[in-house]
Amino acid sequence: MPGTVREIPLDYGDAALEYRAVRQRAGVIDRSDHGVIEVTGRDRAAFLHALLSNDVKALAPGQGCQATLLDIHGKVQVTLLVWALDDRIVLVTPPGMAAATYEMLDKYLFAEKVVLEDVTAARALLLVAGPDAPVLVGRLAGAAPAEPPWSSVAGTLDGVDVRLVRGAGETGEPEAWIMAHADAASRIWDALVAAGARAVGQGAVETLRIEAGTPRFGHDVDASVLLPEIPFDALVSQTKGCYPGQEVVVRIRDRGHVNRHLRGLVLDGGEPPAVGAEVWAGDAAVGHVTSATRSPALGRPVALAFVRRQHAAPGTRVEVKSGERAVGAAVSDLPFPR
Repeated sequence: MPGTVREIPLDYGDAALEYRAVRQRAGVIDRSDHGVIEVTGRDRAAFLHALLSNDVKALAPGQGCQATLLDIHGKVQVTLLVWALDDRIVLVTPPGMAAATYEMLDKYLFAEKVVLEDVTAARALLLVAGPDAPVLVGRLAGAAPAEPPWSSVAGTLDGVDVRLVRGAGETGEPEAWIMAHADAASRIWDALVAAGARAVGQGAVETLRIEAGTPRFGHDVDASVLLPEIPFDALVSQTKGCYPGQEVVVRIRDRGHVNRHLRGLVLDGGEPPAVGAEVWAGDAAVGHVTSATRSPALGRPVALAFVRRQHAAPGTRVEVKSGERAVGAAVSDLPFPR
């Protein structure tokens, strides 16, 4: 796994075995396609706190959170992981979003003592996921982050300085992120595989995260999506001060509703539907598919889809149409039951 790789393989020979490794033991996933922005300067926490949807000022070194940057209409411009270290705050962006995120943040910089730096090319990110992941990583690195999601500690893995971060279930399993210098990526990868973690490609990762009901930026959520249309409790502080889009989020929470929700669909059979396939109730289109896979846990196709509010209750029967083909489906809460 060269440190400069940004295109993640679909599989490493057997996607089914890779899926089972994460569900039963541990798998290692290359996350170096994600962006990394470091924010330094004495005003860094206050600056980010004023812009992001979660409580950044409350983060002590070694703590973290998930957050979003919204526009003034409450629509999601990017989803972020936020890791507070002793002398900086690390922002992890979705693939291909580092430059755009840098520009969005930079336009808000005026007199604050803040420095933004896109360090994506200099950082390697790996995700170890599975029931054995925290113990495996802790044994190799001589340290393990505490239980709260996004807690982090410094460690040394095979002689390489790393940052270890407790994940929050993108795959539906215990997770540990590892951040290191890009030049050390192959060395860390090899050490993890030698210790029993199986290399896992994008095909298995997609199945895992869809079963877990984890929205993927650019697929299930983008700049056309209102934050309250997706599962968002972990992304927002309900008690912090103002941030762009907060008024819309609070107004929907207190006095209104959204017209659609991101939900799961469990299909009666057949192949997974195409992205964009329409969801129908009776003689009307009521939504569309954003991601789909065949679920090994359920033995049938499942999908994430936006569904109109009137048809979004779990158990509601709908149809998914691709061309002339229609397949029955039931609306499901997320994550899917396994």
